[in-house]
Amino acid sequence: MREPFEDIVSQIGTVVLGKRKQIQLALTCLFARGHLLIEDLPGIGKTTLAKVLSKCLGLRFRRIQFTSDMLPGDILGTSVFDRKTGSFIFHPGPIFTQVLLADEINRATPKTQSALLEAMEERQVTVEGKTRRLKEPFYVIATQNPFEQSGTFPLPESQLDRFLMRISLGYPGREAEKELLQKGDVQQSLSDLTPSLTNGDVMSIQEQIAKVHASDTLLDYVEDLLLFSRSAPDFALGLSPRAGLSILRAARSWAFLWGRDFVLPEDVQKVLPWVVGHRLSSKEDYRELSHEKLMDILLQVPVPT
Repeated sequence: MREPFEDIVSQIGTVVLGKRKQIQLALTCLFARGHLLIEDLPGIGKTTLAKVLSKCLGLRFRRIQFTSDMLPGDILGTSVFDRKTGSFIFHPGPIFTQVLLADEINRATPKTQSALLEAMEERQVTVEGKTRRLKEPFYVIATQNPFEQSGTFPLPESQLDRFLMRISLGYPGREAEKELLQKGDVQQSLSDLTPSLTNGDVMSIQEQIAKVHASDTLLDYVEDLLLFSRSAPDFALGLSPRAGLSILRAARSWAFLWGRDFVLPEDVQKVLPWVVGHRLSSKEDYRELSHEKLMDILLQVPVPT
């Protein structure tokens, strides 16, 4: 899978310039059947990355611009009375898609944010007492602005825990930004893209990733990381069992995309800060730790040989 993976990364890189590592992580997350949270300043390219990912994977895409006055029904859908039939007809909301871009998710109230919880965990929604399945594959790619900006509502821990990974794009490098200035509007580059995969291809890759072998020694290493996070004096709260499953899923995906059918401890370390960074906070002030500080702490856990 390594060569096709590199081809997709390169194709996305023609639009999202200078962000190869973030593109690799985003694809790793989506192929692992995970939801992706992108946090950064406005204008950095969060929305563009989400659009390019969905187009290259050949999946149906819809976008919701979250605002403070949005209601759960604006996401899930609602029933409207039809005078001709004398009954209520359900009108599906934008969540009935394959890639849902929840743009600036933290500008909505916690009540509206919670409308995504069931869909992200169980790939279904319950509206007015009736449960409706979502089409597979289903991904939520959410963007959020830093909490320091006005008009934002922090995502609760239960919502954050539904995201397999959180990444940041950051400012582009000088050469990448110069190329962007030369190209101008990225919409033309986006429209020129053609899907690299089909819906069936994506689901086939997901099935193969689930079969990537993780040895007992590797599982012990993941368990050691979980236990260490719960006892280390640096963290306010330790990692949950769901976090352990997320680490393993992401590591399997990373290993597969780099051409292996087994997981190494190095695969775990490659994805670790992006999987646990939004799940761990400092015990001193409950603020999130930098990736460098986080890895300095977690690398105290011995790596199996």
